[in-house]
Amino acid sequence: MGTAELACASLRALLDSPHFEIPGVVTQPDRPKGRGLNLQPSPVKKVATRAGLPVWQPGRACDPDFLAQLAALRPDLLVVAAYGQMLPQAMLDLPRFGGVNVHASLLPKYRGAAPIEWAILNDEAETGVTIMKIAARLDTGDILSRRSVPILPEDNSATLHERLAVLGAELLVPTILEYTSGGIIPQPQLESAASYARKITKEDGRLDWTRPARTLWNQVRAFTPWPGAFTGLSENSARRLLKIFRATIEDNRRGAPGEILQADKTGLVVACGQGALRIHELQLEGGRKMTAAELLAGHPLHPGTKLGL
Repeated sequence: MGTAELACASLRALLDSPHFEIPGVVTQPDRPKGRGLNLQPSPVKKVATRAGLPVWQPGRACDPDFLAQLAALRPDLLVVAAYGQMLPQAMLDLPRFGGVNVHASLLPKYRGAAPIEWAILNDEAETGVTIMKIAARLDTGDILSRRSVPILPEDNSATLHERLAVLGAELLVPTILEYTSGGIIPQPQLESAASYARKITKEDGRLDWTRPARTLWNQVRAFTPWPGAFTGLSENSARRLLKIFRATIEDNRRGAPGEILQADKTGLVVACGQGALRIHELQLEGGRKMTAAELLAGHPLHPGTKLGL
């Protein structure tokens, strides 16, 4: 059971293993996307379809007809990764081994919808993947296995997502084999150490230049590719959005928050509440994503210009 890209590597790992028989895949219904709002299948559905697997797409996981179909399969185990719905207890009671979930954090830290983004945003040195038993409450099940990885300075949500997807897939197969053979004693999560990673909104990407440069650097990394870190540029009494995709910290630079301190082929340096950001890749509203040097070649900006919304 999965929907988002994170789940695809786990599905492929199960398909590649000789130890499992997969009777079908459950994913979210096709959603309208793009300018034409045409219905598009989930990434997991694409993988399942190419593999020739049956696909179920119930609007609600608790749908009685769907639960009856699932019960008829007599599954031994439900494997879930980035599915996008809470599973009813009636479903979890069907398989003899219950359900296991691939979660992209070191539980109990960052339960919820956006663990990757919040780990970067909160300046964590590491994160990882947890394989846990599924419980009725969100991401509270007993831990079966965990593996950690460092969060690198060059990481953003996209690159970390890819690494964690691979890590989860590598951890999933041996964990299932050991768990179903009785070799793992599930460990309860420590509730006092729990934190919640709420769903990200577009507004979370707004940059407040009065904050320290490291805080804004983490914001840029956490919200690339979505929703994008953004600010405003005022020109000729009009204000245009400016999205920032890649930046580095300049600790020794000072100026009024939001003030452009330098604008040349080496980047666009903007003062923060503490230090400054050197912007390397950005996108002006109505244009394409480009390097700072490319933008400045066709759209000169000068020291003293202020950014902000």
